[in-house]
Amino acid sequence: MTKHTAPRLARDYLWITLGSVLYSLSFDWFYVPNQLGFGGLTALGMILNYLSPAVPIGTVVLVLNIPIFILGWKFLGGHALVSSLFAMAATSVLVDLCAALYSFPPMDPMLAAVFGGVSLGAALGMIFSRGATTGGTDLIARLLKLPFAWLPMGKLVMAVDLTMLLAVSVAFRSLESAMYGIIALYITTAVMDQVLYGLDRSKVAYIVTSSPRPMAAEIDRQLDRGVTFLHGEGSFSGQDKLVLMCAFKQRQIVPLKALVHTMDPEAFLIVCDAHEVLGQGFRRYQKNDL
Repeated sequence: MTKHTAPRLARDYLWITLGSVLYSLSFDWFYVPNQLGFGGLTALGMILNYLSPAVPIGTVVLVLNIPIFILGWKFLGGHALVSSLFAMAATSVLVDLCAALYSFPPMDPMLAAVFGGVSLGAALGMIFSRGATTGGTDLIARLLKLPFAWLPMGKLVMAVDLTMLLAVSVAFRSLESAMYGIIALYITTAVMDQVLYGLDRSKVAYIVTSSPRPMAAEIDRQLDRGVTFLHGEGSFSGQDKLVLMCAFKQRQIVPLKALVHTMDPEAFLIVCDAHEVLGQGFRRYQKNDL
């Protein structure tokens, strides 16, 4: 381990630990006391705990994860598996510890579904963003990401969890449990994708101006963003034009618009959302990236 990787590993595991704490608190606070349908191996733990309260949910999840982690070792490699083992062990222990320390009272099921979905989605996003999973169907979804790389993680998690939701509804003899669980699952996956893909928002600007080179120089100087010249032609004038294309961070949109307007009030500016911007000043490509 080099001195450059040690601080990064420390940050990763701190982030995974915080996500595991939030995961466990969300589960014990919103899901268990309200019997909300929950996907994954945790759902099996809920079913067994419902049939026999002496069976700890976290322990059941821990045991059932063993064969899935063996499969993950083969396809994801050691680093991803070690971090996932840590996250799975942390969430399993914390779920049982939290339940032993305090029993949360039931609340309105819709409130539980909404706030449980938000908090659990944030927790899973924190854990997934560091290359880990909580095991079970989360790890299965991570494995499915290999052949279906174009699908967001949230959608994959939703796909593999829906069947377990139905099993929970049968065990609790409540269709409402599954219905509220589906609401919570939808919110969870939406928040998870937002944490994974939406926090680092980027934009792309296309600028048509009468002074392209001076404007490009000012964008580089003031915003520290490179500009690419695209060769275009005005359909009305028939004149050749240089169109500026510039990728930038969400927070830079206001100074960019001010700069363009100051240099050329007649400039034509188009700003578009950008997804997965890779390169200098943005994210770097990583193998098996989410």
